[in-house]
Amino acid sequence: MRKLTYGMNVSLDGYIAAPGDDLGWSIPGDELFQYWSDRVGETELALYGRKVWEGMSSHWPTADQQPGATPAHIAYAQRWRAMPKVVFSSTLTAVDWNARLVATDAVTEIARIKGEEGGPIDIVGATLAATAMRAGLIDEYVLVTHPVLVGGGTPFFTALDSWVELSLVETRAFPDGVMLTRYETVRPTTA
Repeated sequence: MRKLTYGMNVSLDGYIAAPGDDLGWSIPGDELFQYWSDRVGETELALYGRKVWEGMSSHWPTADQQPGATPAHIAYAQRWRAMPKVVFSSTLTAVDWNARLVATDAVTEIARIKGEEGGPIDIVGATLAATAMRAGLIDEYVLVTHPVLVGGGTPFFTALDSWVELSLVETRAFPDGVMLTRYETVRPTTA
């Protein structure tokens, strides 16, 4: 079974975007940007919700061709284009950039994808991740916590019907007080 990871930049009070979808507080420094780029390079498949897809696909397909593009941004753009992607949306009619569109039940499709042979999968976007989280499909959580309180916005976690036990598997400090914590979901053992 493939491993499904949900990872995002998050404020100390638990949001991935401040009110008005403001992401200005989460602009990564060079070391953190390289971490995210390496993650894209290691990910075999990314699952996107519509909102994040629209943001990413409006920038990264041509980011390496923009004046002043740094070597790190060029590498990220190339990795992003090469990585297969699945976009979940009931409103979009088409996607491009090495992506396919799924308009049916996300839980069923994510479970099917997880059951296939293959490498790691990342889920990107709070709404899609919330659906997978409630269905118990997420195997790993990566929180890159920035030392800022934004007071509201889009939360990283959703409300759950029951507890999910996690095991801390990695911590890493980045410059400017940013801290990565990575947790694996503890699955009940079967006899």
